[in-house]
Amino acid sequence: MQATTPVPRTADLFDQGLEPQASSALLRFGAARQRPAHRISWSGDGAAAWLDAPRGHVWSVGDATAAAGLVLRAAHQLPGRVTEFTGPRGTDTLLVRHLPVTDAVAWVFRWTLREPPVHPAEQRVVVLDEAHHDELLAFLTEHSPAHSTGPGSSAVSLWAGIRDADGRLAACGALSSLRGSGAPLMASVATDAAQRGRGLGAAPTSWLTRYAIRRHGFRTLWQLADNAPAERLYTRLGYRNEDPCVAARIDTR
Repeated sequence: MQATTPVPRTADLFDQGLEPQASSALLRFGAARQRPAHRISWSGDGAAAWLDAPRGHVWSVGDATAAAGLVLRAAHQLPGRVTEFTGPRGTDTLLVRHLPVTDAVAWVFRWTLREPPVHPAEQRVVVLDEAHHDELLAFLTEHSPAHSTGPGSSAVSLWAGIRDADGRLAACGALSSLRGSGAPLMASVATDAAQRGRGLGAAPTSWLTRYAIRRHGFRTLWQLADNAPAERLYTRLGYRNEDPCVAARIDTR
C-alpha cells in the first residue's frame, strides 16, 4: 500500500504571536477572521502560513527562511494542490532551489488606520454606480489594462472617480475586499495616461481611503514594488510600508 502524507491539523494562526509584529500585517488583515475549522495552516519558528484552497495559494508571513520552509512543507504535503504562494521578500529565491518557481513579482502590502489629509480636489469626486460600468471598463482597459478588478466584480462595494473639465473620466478607484477576511482593499486605481502628474488620481484615492476608514477603521492595498509614483502617493496618504512581499507560481506540470 502506498503511503500518503496526512493533511496537517488546522492551527490557530493567531496563537503564533506574529500578528503584532512589523511585516505581519498580511496575517492581521488577510487571515480569515472567522478562523474556519477547515482552514489548513502551518506554523514554524518565526513564520506562519495558511492555504487559500480554491486558488491553491499559500500565504506566509514572518522570517523569509522560515516562511519558505512552510511553503515547501505545504507543497510536499499537498502535492498538486499548491500552485501559488505569497511570502516575505526573498522567499522565492530560497524556494527555487527546491521547487519550479516561476513568474515572481515583488509587491508591498500596505495599510493605514488614519484618515489622510483632505485633498483639494476631493470635493469633485463622484460615486460611479452600475450606470457607469461600461465607461469604467473602457477607461480601465485603455489606461490600466492590468487592473486587478473590474466593474461588476462581487468583491467591489463602491467605485469612485473624478472628471476633467470636459466631463470625461480622468481617474478612478474601487473599494474592494481581501479574499477570505473581507478587509477593505484599494483596487484598480487608474489615471488617464495623458493627465498623469496633475494629482487627479490622488483625489479619489484619498476619498476612498477616508470612506473605508470611517466605515471599517482601516484600509489596505497592494502596491507593485517598482511603482515609484504609487509609492510616493501612498506614503503621502499615510499607508505604512513594512510588508515587502513576493508572489510567484509553482509549476505543477
